[in-house]
Amino acid sequence: MPLLDPGSGALRPKARAGHRPASDRVPDSLAGGTPQPLRGELARLLGEDKVLWKVSDLVRYASDASPYRFVPQVVVQAETVDDVSAVLAYARRNGRHVVFRAAGTSLNGQAQGEDILVDVRRHWSGVEVLSEDGARARIRPGTTVVRANAALAPYGRLIGPDPASAIACTVGGVVANNASGMTAGTTRNSYRTVASLTLVLPSGTVVDTGDPEADAKLAEAEPALCEGLMALKADIESDPELVARIRAKYELKNTNGYRLDAFLDSDSPAGILRGLAVGSEGTLGFISDIVFDTLPLHRRTSTALLFFPSLSAAATAVPRFNDAGAMSVELMDGNTLRASVSVAGVPDDWAELPKETAALLVEFRAPDEAAQDAMETAAAEVMEDLRLVAPVPSVTNALTRDPGTIGFYWKARKAFVSAVGGSRPAGTTLITEDFAVPPSRLAEACEALLELQQRHGFDAAVAGHAAHGNLHFLLAFDASLESDVERYAAFMDEFCALTVERFDGSLKAEHATGRNIAPFLELEWGERATALMWRIKQTVDPEGVLAPRVLLDRDPKAHLRGLKAIPRVEEVADPCIECGFCEPACPSGDLTTTPRQRIVLRREMMRQAPASPVNESLLESYGYDAVDTCAGDSTCALACPVGIDTGAMMKDFRQQRHSPREERNAARAARHFGKVERSARLALSAAGRIRRKMLPRHGDRLLQSLTGAARKAVRPDLVPEWLPQLPGPAAKRLPATDRAGAAAVYYPACVNRIFGEPEGYDGPSLPQSMVIVSARAGRPVWIPDDVVGTCCATIWHSKGYEDGNTLMANRIVEAAWRWTDGGELPLVVDASSCTLGLGEEVVPYLTPANRKLHERLRVVDSVVWAAEELLPHLTVERRSGSAVLHPTCSQQHLGDTGQLRAVAEACAEEVVVPVDARCCGFAGDRGMLHKELTASATEREAAEVLSREFDAHLSANRMCEVGMDHATNGRGYRSVLLELERATRPA
Repeated sequence: MPLLDPGSGALRPKARAGHRPASDRVPDSLAGGTPQPLRGELARLLGEDKVLWKVSDLVRYASDASPYRFVPQVVVQAETVDDVSAVLAYARRNGRHVVFRAAGTSLNGQAQGEDILVDVRRHWSGVEVLSEDGARARIRPGTTVVRANAALAPYGRLIGPDPASAIACTVGGVVANNASGMTAGTTRNSYRTVASLTLVLPSGTVVDTGDPEADAKLAEAEPALCEGLMALKADIESDPELVARIRAKYELKNTNGYRLDAFLDSDSPAGILRGLAVGSEGTLGFISDIVFDTLPLHRRTSTALLFFPSLSAAATAVPRFNDAGAMSVELMDGNTLRASVSVAGVPDDWAELPKETAALLVEFRAPDEAAQDAMETAAAEVMEDLRLVAPVPSVTNALTRDPGTIGFYWKARKAFVSAVGGSRPAGTTLITEDFAVPPSRLAEACEALLELQQRHGFDAAVAGHAAHGNLHFLLAFDASLESDVERYAAFMDEFCALTVERFDGSLKAEHATGRNIAPFLELEWGERATALMWRIKQTVDPEGVLAPRVLLDRDPKAHLRGLKAIPRVEEVADPCIECGFCEPACPSGDLTTTPRQRIVLRREMMRQAPASPVNESLLESYGYDAVDTCAGDSTCALACPVGIDTGAMMKDFRQQRHSPREERNAARAARHFGKVERSARLALSAAGRIRRKMLPRHGDRLLQSLTGAARKAVRPDLVPEWLPQLPGPAAKRLPATDRAGAAAVYYPACVNRIFGEPEGYDGPSLPQSMVIVSARAGRPVWIPDDVVGTCCATIWHSKGYEDGNTLMANRIVEAAWRWTDGGELPLVVDASSCTLGLGEEVVPYLTPANRKLHERLRVVDSVVWAAEELLPHLTVERRSGSAVLHPTCSQQHLGDTGQLRAVAEACAEEVVVPVDARCCGFAGDRGMLHKELTASATEREAAEVLSREFDAHLSANRMCEVGMDHATNGRGYRSVLLELERATRPA
């Protein structure tokens, strides 16, 4: 054990008074993880690295965005179709069951299983555009919708489905659930826009429905299947009344049960399978890739957020906007609007909106300005006749073309589930229901739904795709209380009867059947059609291997089984509804855990008795899997609709693990940081001499050996590892500058005072470049004489050293106040993480007096300074042919990524931001403490960068540049300001 190993005791949750183990806790029998022989057999079949077996693995995969929780026996990370086929063959031989899971954003438990769970996200991402105009694309199932559309955007195309969870949900899940979203309706959804797909059947047979020989191959491999499908087709077509009923059901949005119209829309087994696979929820096979017919991306957008005195008044206006050509008409009730104030950018006065208020978000999209003008005219005519209200000052009730305003409207709308769910009472489970009625009866359905919710004691929250008669609503109740579960059950019985018998509606419009509507399938479809669906399952999956009880279930109370209790955890994480929106942004998601999983694991600890075997196993893993490998970049908070900052929670845990001696040493380092700074430069110099003396390769090997030994002896989370891409030291002295006439105070961050430029770079340093280019633009900067030994405090903040953080935070604010003459001059900072640290993160640690000083400071990132203050006064003399950008996570927090691109575009003819760019995970020195974090976080971005040559590799933070150098084998990432100096240097 390392000398300073902190152990797991500090991470043990503190049980509240009266705490009792929960009835749905993971049993002690799973404390050792996946039982034998299952674990060993799968490891031998697939390889150890593809089998996740620890109890912490099982727990983190047991929860998704739904109200259900089922603990798998094992998790398999399949990499290939052969892996999937092997797992299915194993399951058939051993009488086991398999469920596929990608993003885990499904709302009805479709991604949960009680036996073998197969993760098909990690290794299943990618987009291949199949035509020059982008009209057709092959997309792998683990690709998020946002990622797919980003790849199609250069062609002016996108895929049809656009669910609100597009940032996180994957294309495979979208197709498997026939999820649609704001604009897809019944004409742009997966069923209508998937040209073909490849399906791995339960038997292991692989069917590419786009293959011209697909039917011949299928007939040879699966004659009984083909015969069964054609027999089903004949039975359906022989019943004209049933045919008419099927056609009528799909005039509305409907994802309840199997797509029976697949038998009417195709004449061949392969074509029928294509249709059946859409919306089959993983019960008929694994969709290993999908070919979409893409749609035009009409970039000219006009949007209005219109407020009405009541929900029924808003619903009544929907048909008029449909007739005017609106692409989408979204409905939000008063509870939804008020809850949205938790979303960044939403006006505070929305909290004061009357409860009865409702709003429509109406959007028009056009291919050109003439069409946009015509649509706006039509919209204005409709709006003139409406009785709109403006209950609070921020309401405008006006059409806008402004992208920022439109983005804010959609952010508020898409946060429906998470924002409303995040404001639910602590400890309650959230259920999201989704149904459709004829659009002409939307107002009537809203009134009936509100009455039903109120009668059963549920606080109403309604939103939906009003243009298509599709409503969503939320129910919060305590799943640990039998009385609350009974109340939910009574509501569901009445709600399903209301939807079917009064409105002839769809019980699931776009979220797919799932566990909570499976018992009501026959209520909607009737005995004859439901029996056909059971026959489909028997025909395609005769041994019942795939996803039992997910879509078909004869138990009338199946929707009450496995409901997820939500124990209270740390206050910052308690609002989490486990939606998973945070996961694509997380740099550690493919290595250890995601923010959602970190919270899920804490909740399981709270379900357990404090010293249970399961809790001990969870704590043993949590230190590395959750705390150590968290980059602490807090991009999870940006992605989370209610701003949950799991990174901050992990920093708190780091602080709790520190011994008093560690805290004292950290504070001592802050107090004498000038010496630390000089020592770091000396260490880099010594390392450089070793590398030169022994040749770089041998020198790197020695340095890695030395630091590796120290890490083992002391603690890996305290001692950095030598990386070959670490640059040499920065110059001892900063450039000489003059206070007189300075337009700003320039603060060279400590990382830029310690680390020099990348190997092979020949030009002025970053501090020199900043001084030169500012003077060149007529906006000279001044570097104070006493910056050495100061820091923005991010070093201590990121590691959870509270005393050192507090000391340095106050010291730097006092110094900045003095340097800037009490805030008269802006303080320009040349590392984005330090700008964020100085501008925002120091505030909670300041004394009351220093908080007042801080309020007067103007902290400006150097990239913003360059874009807004320098570029207008500079002449570009030369441009690189191409540049690739790595936007930093700090710039995302600051909202500065646009300025980074603007500076880069001034310096290069072509500027590329990789589609898969995200936080590099280097996080100051975390990439040296856990280099595997950066390797995992940058894997896809680096692959994109290495796929071609670029003339310049640019970013805005020295340690991120080092991290990207490490990821790309030394491509030479450097500050965009160095490139700006070169581009504007006089000829």
